Formats: sequence, C-alpha cells, structure tokens
Amino acid sequence: MASSSSPSLSFSVPNSLPKRKLFRSSGHHRAVSLKYLDHYRVSSNGYRSICCSKASALDSSEEKRDSAPFAVDSASEPEVRTGMWNWRGYRIRYQYAGKDGPALVLIHGFGANSDHWRKNISYLAKTSRVYSIDLIGYGYSDKPNPREFKVNSFYTFETWASQLNDFCADVVKDEAFFICNSIGGVVGLQAAIMEPQICKGILLLNISLRMLHIKKQPWYGRPFIKSFQRLLRNTIVGRLFFKAVATPESIKSILCQCYHDTSAVTDELVQIILKPGLDPGAADVFLEFICYSDGPLPEELLPKVKCPVLVAWGDKDPWEPVELGKAYAKFDAVEDFVILPNVGHCPQDEAPHLVNPLIETFVKRHSEEMIGLLT
Repeated sequence: MASSSSPSLSFSVPNSLPKRKLFRSSGHHRAVSLKYLDHYRVSSNGYRSICCSKASALDSSEEKRDSAPFAVDSASEPEVRTGMWNWRGYRIRYQYAGKDGPALVLIHGFGANSDHWRKNISYLAKTSRVYSIDLIGYGYSDKPNPREFKVNSFYTFETWASQLNDFCADVVKDEAFFICNSIGGVVGLQAAIMEPQICKGILLLNISLRMLHIKKQPWYGRPFIKSFQRLLRNTIVGRLFFKAVATPESIKSILCQCYHDTSAVTDELVQIILKPGLDPGAADVFLEFICYSDGPLPEELLPKVKCPVLVAWGDKDPWEPVELGKAYAKFDAVEDFVILPNVGHCPQDEAPHLVNPLIETFVKRHSEEMIGLLT
C-alpha cells in the first residue's frame, strides 16, 4: 500500500554514472540532410524523410561511415519481460528486453503506458538494452490520490522526471537515451535538465505543445479556465466526464482522431489504453492532469538541455500541428527536425516501420560519437 505522506522529490545519482561530454562540431550539433524515400521508409544510413534541417548535408566520408547498419539477426526476437520497481514506496511497472548495447528508456504520453511501445521494444532490443516504463499514475503503476499530498499538484513533470532519473540509477544502472512521445517528451527534457549526466540523447516524437498551458491563453480567458478546472476537480462534473471518456467507444473515437491510419486503432490498442484506466485512482489522476495548466513548456526546457535532441513529427497530427512544431528546429540542442509523412500523434505505434530505424540510427550515431570521445 502506498504511503499517504508526501514523498520527497530530492534524490541522488550514484557516482558510477560518469559526467557526460557534449559532442559539438563548429559550435553546433552535427545535423544530417534528409531526403524523400521510396514508400517513405527510413534506412539506417541517416534520418530519411521530409524535414526542416538546420545544417547542410554530411560530406561523402561521413555519409559512408554512417551507412553501415547494425548487424542484427532478423530471425531472432528478444523476449520482452515485465518487472516491478519500488519507487519511494510505490510500485512501478516496466518492461525490458535486450542484453547488450546502449540503454534506451521509452516514455509514453498522457493516458498511455509502456504497452504503447509494444511494436518497438523487440525491434530495438536487437541492438540495445530497452526499458519501457509506466509513469506513476498511469498504466499498471500505482496511482496515489493527489489530494493526499500537501502540494498544489503531485502529478507534475518534475515528479515524473525524478521518477525517470531514479529509474535509470536504480534499474538501468547506466546512462540512457530517452525516447519520448507526447507529454513524455516534456518528462524527458525535464529529466535531462535535472540530471544531465544521465541522459545521452533525446528523441521527441510529436512532443506535446501544451496548448492549454495558462501562458498560451489570453489574459481575459484565464479566470474562466481556472473556474472550469475547479469545477472538474471538485464536483461530480469531473467524475461524470471521466465516466463518459472511459468506455471502449470513447477511447476508440479519441484514438481515431489522433491516428491518421485508423486501421491501427485495433481492439487490442483500445484495451491497452482502457483497462488500466479503470483501476482505482485512475479518475483522480486523469482529472488532476487535465487541470494542470502550468509547469514547464518545451520551448522553456530546450535551451537548457545539454544532450543532442532529435525531433520527429507525424504531419497529420490534429492535436499538435506540425507547422507549430517546426519552431523547435531552431533550438541549439536540436540537431534535426524530421517529418513523418501521413502519420498522426503516436508515430511509434502507427508507423513503427518509420520510427524504429529512426531511433536505431539516432542511438547508433551518438553511441559511436561517445566511443570516439573516449578513445
């Protein structure tokens, strides 16, 4: 049973985790020029798709060096296992696969869980040690009642970032690449700022723009937003709203909005999202987060990040428009902005054939760079 007392958000990272050195070339991260691909496939010799690139193409020697794919046995599928981790008295569910290579931690978005990476874990585990975590409050992790804590909000990006960094220290026991979708991207950025020696690189898939953030609302609308949030949180209206959302029909309708290829919205996917959302405490977490309209914005975090960042975006995302997302290409830490054509808000699940090789290439490139720095 979870403790009802407020957990401390202080934590330490073991001395065995070395301080990172940031790879830069001529004052900027090395970016790769992107091109169209036949059938929009991504190959392992670079980030291939439509993009807004910040730098010119690699010279021919660099292209040649990056062209060799990881040597993998396509016939073997690494076994995906499930573990439970005790974090400050709470049970945290995670999945893991792979025995060798760099460590990757996959971070889901709002309302999702580590099963949303089911099409990615085995593929990536052929060349990496892969972990997928349920953030506290989601999936099959504990869902403590936020009203039990003497803070304005327990479910914040700082809380989840602390969880992520502690997970790397306690379970992964190594530096890691953070692979993030939606609000998971804000979690990954926040974690990389709080403990920069842990994160080797971040890949952001349709990171949440946080369009409902209080700073993005007109001044005259802010009192109304606060009143509406109090109505949801403190009256039966919020419970009725959650009850209407937490049905197979509603979940499928919502997913069909954010997936461009609606054939990917299967009964299995609906149950992956819905089942843990019916657990005791899930309604409190849901209402707490939709009423969380402050905290950090991605554009506030990116200037503080010290590791390389790759941003990829499904161009058919109705919730996080790609035209607004392109603004993130300007930040110094962002080495490239990759557009994933005809893909919605959750590229890792809708288009794993595009996303998996993109992740593999990003990790391979920066793992090789770190090896080069150490030799």
